[in-house]
Amino acid sequence: MANVFVEPRPKGKPDGSPISDYVVEDHADHILATRSNQESAIEWAKQHGHTPHVARVRHLNDKAKPDHWRKV
Repeated sequence: MANVFVEPRPKGKPDGSPISDYVVEDHADHILATRSNQESAIEWAKQHGHTPHVARVRHLNDKAKPDHWRKV
């Protein structure tokens, strides 16, 4: 299974901007899917054989740093 990352959009805004949707991305920032909520993005990833990860803190989302992510 490939690791994928579920991220809110707009990306990395620590100022409390409202989330418009969630994307499922691979390690190279290629968008695989867009969903209206985090739960459906996670379900999409699992249904397609991926291992989804979510950011521990919204604005700390460097894919090269495993501590920024948790597996769901």
